[in-house]
Formats: sequence, structure tokens, C-alpha cells
Amino acid sequence: MTLAQLEVLITLDECRSFSRAAMRLGTTQSAVSHALRALETEFGVKLALRDASGVSMTDAGERLLLRAREMTALAATMAQELGDAKELKTGTLRIGSFGPTSTVNLLPPLLAAFKQAHPGAQVRIEEESDEVIDEWLLQKRVELGFVVVPDERFEVLPLVQDEFVAILPAGHALAAHKAVPVNALNGLDFVLTEAGCGPVIVPILQKNITLPKVLYHFTQIISILQFVQRGLAVSVAARLALPDAPEGVVYRPLLPAQPRTVGLACLDVARLSPLARAFWETARERARVQAGPKAAPAGKIPALRDAPVGV
Repeated sequence: MTLAQLEVLITLDECRSFSRAAMRLGTTQSAVSHALRALETEFGVKLALRDASGVSMTDAGERLLLRAREMTALAATMAQELGDAKELKTGTLRIGSFGPTSTVNLLPPLLAAFKQAHPGAQVRIEEESDEVIDEWLLQKRVELGFVVVPDERFEVLPLVQDEFVAILPAGHALAAHKAVPVNALNGLDFVLTEAGCGPVIVPILQKNITLPKVLYHFTQIISILQFVQRGLAVSVAARLALPDAPEGVVYRPLLPAQPRTVGLACLDVARLSPLARAFWETARERARVQAGPKAAPAGKIPALRDAPVGV
């Protein structure tokens, strides 16, 4: 068994395809197949299955994956600490991001500052829903990830204060208000996002004894905005997950306010690789600078930027 073979297994699980795994690894499909067969021969068990839907891991493969991620992460950390990467000149850092909130609003300035200080480092960003990023952190598929605070499973560096807003047609009666009571959405035709915010929005509605007519379930923000723009429904989403409001659509804060805090998370700051620790410190410093000379009082969360509201 070699680390290269374990990297193949990990990549195959992530890509669910021999061809895509080969492309990511910069090798051939036959080399990927050979590495998998070598592992299966060594352990005497089937590790992966291939059918029309793609590649999936067996129970044995899933168990090996957990250890494989631990071993490859440890090897990468050792290389960074003992090799040329000790000065953070080389190496790869993997970060999990959950859509526009972190990918569009938080990552670009952090990544620019980090790359300026460590131009030789490679940063691989993988985007998925909030819940998947949480699982990736627990599985050690990524070393750092963006999460919604609080989350006691992780060490978290709070970065930005966001809030949920109503998404309304510009001609809707509620659009005339500066803020919309949550219970004013009761009985209205509604689009419920199936993306990361979905599981959070339902409890907000329930807590405020609000029961809109959920007629549509969409995963894409553009689809939600199109339906709202045409007057077919209203919706709710986190402001930082939204682009600037298109013509015919307005965003309004909710009453009572429904805040959301997003932060950078890891399993254990003390065990971060040098690259991950450097990125963590970059985020911490940027949050401190953004807070400005008038430091936030104890308990208040510093923000990279305030989430805008309104049109």
C-alpha cells in the first residue's frame, strides 16, 4: 500500500468516476484502475463498485477511506513541516465552501491576501451545501470549511454577520414596507430553497407561526428570482446568498430580525497543517482589520463586511 494508491481511492470517491478521477490526478484511467486493483488485492476485499450511475464505495471502502484521509493529511502536514514547504512555499490546502455566501463574498479577499503572502501554495476550493461541508470537515476531506455559527463540533472563527430577507416582487404590497413581519408571509405562494438555507428557513417560519403555501422547491437562486420577478411567489433567503436584486425584485429585512453568522471552521486549530494555519491567521487578521480601531465589545462578532439589505 502506498500513499499514491490511497490518494487514488480518495479521489475516486470524490469524483465518482474513473475518467474524472484520472483527470484530476493528471493520469490515465488505466492507472486509476490499476491502483484500485492493487489495494483490493492487498486487502483481499472489494473496495469500490462501478455501475451505470457511477462509482460507489463498499462498506470496506468507506472504512478504508476514513483512515486514508487521515494518513494522507498527516503526510501532507509532515511534508509542509519538514520540507521546502516549511516556509509555506509549496503544498496544497483544501477548503470547503457553501455557495455565494462564502464562495463569492468571503473567499475572494481572503484568497487574494493568502496568495500574495504564499504565492507557491495551491488552494483547492470545493463547493457544496452547508450540511455537506460539515460532513467533509468531520471526514477530513477538507481541512477548513465555512459553516453557520454556532456549531459545537468545530473550532470556529466568526467572520460575517448576515441576515435572512424576504424576496418580493417589486409591485407586491409588502414591498412598500422597509421590513416585513415574518407572519405577513402566511398564506402567500412561496418558493422554498432546497439549497443550504432551506433547513434553516422552515424553523424561522414555524417559530413565527407562519404557514405560506410552499408550491415550489428550487435549488438554484436564479430560478427563485425568476419566479418572484414574474409575480408567481415570494421567498426567503440569506442576504449574502443573493446577487444584487434584479429589476422587478426587492429584498426586505424580516421582523423580527433573523440573523445568521458565518465563520471559518476546523476540527482542531492546534493540529492544522502549516498552510491551513496560515490561512486561518489570514482570516483572523482580516476580521480584526475590518472591525477597525473601534473594536467590537466582548461577545460581538467581528465581520468582514456587513450584509446589505434593500434593493
